[in-house]
Amino acid sequence: MAQKAYSLSHTKWMCKHRIVFTPKYRRKVIYNELRKDIGEILRKLCGYKGIEAIEGHLMPDHVHMLVAIPPKYSVSSVMGYLKGKSSLMIFDKHANLKCKYGNRKFWAEGYYVSTVGLNEATVEKCIREQEAADIALDGLSVKEYEDPFSAKGRKKS
Repeated sequence: MAQKAYSLSHTKWMCKHRIVFTPKYRRKVIYNELRKDIGEILRKLCGYKGIEAIEGHLMPDHVHMLVAIPPKYSVSSVMGYLKGKSSLMIFDKHANLKCKYGNRKFWAEGYYVSTVGLNEATVEKCIREQEAADIALDGLSVKEYEDPFSAKGRKKS
């Protein structure tokens, strides 16, 4: 797989980062319509700054993205921009969330970032397949959700 080099006026660059960030209190709110809207909002915001969203996946309680950030922006400024503007846009589209999230803060403080070198395909695959892995892992712990006080769950002595 050929590596794509980006270009600014006097610079050739290939700065790719894997970023992960979560909703406030790590609430599992990224579902259905909200999931679709958050994906559109993040892609739109990346496009405004010239950031390429190579791969992205929205899990119920966090966002995983592989992005190519131009060297003229720091990762921290891009994350501040993405989280701040997307939070405002989410609350504009979904006014009912304002009750749960005071002060219009949708995202938790902080984020995880790592640079991606030549193993880009591996990182893309990991992001793409994470949901299936989480579902399989949840399937292993189904007994955790059984009611211990039900008649079916009790042993007869």
